[in-house]
Amino acid sequence: MLTGPEAVLASVKTPGKKALLAELSGRAAKVFALDERRLFDRLVEREALGSTGVGGGIAIPHARMASIVAPRGLFARLAQPVAFDAVDERPVDIVFLLVAPEGAGADHLKALARVSRLLRDRALVDKLRATETAEALYALLVESVQAQSAA
Repeated sequence: MLTGPEAVLASVKTPGKKALLAELSGRAAKVFALDERRLFDRLVEREALGSTGVGGGIAIPHARMASIVAPRGLFARLAQPVAFDAVDERPVDIVFLLVAPEGAGADHLKALARVSRLLRDRALVDKLRATETAEALYALLVESVQAQSAA
């Protein structure tokens, strides 16, 4: 899902949830060749249904886009946590944006489950919070995904 270090943001500075979604939409649009405004609108629509802040300072915003052929992910570690209307009401500092194809029902759910499983690993999340560079964050995520796949 992560295509490379270009899909990882190491220290995002943003004043709030909507600005964060805009920032992530902009980066995902560049990395995955998507329509930035359409992605942002889809993310905001999804958040209106209920927050994707899953607790523990983690959010997994997601959207479906007709112009993408396989699930893609963008990871961001925030410089300062932001309010995200999370289920536990804690601010969020770890975000994994997931974009899936429009008709990818089961694949979209599988991708969400994989990301959720990955970010439930407390040791990994602690390492992600302590890591400074996009390259090192990417390496940690890839290593964890490979270990998860082997298990």
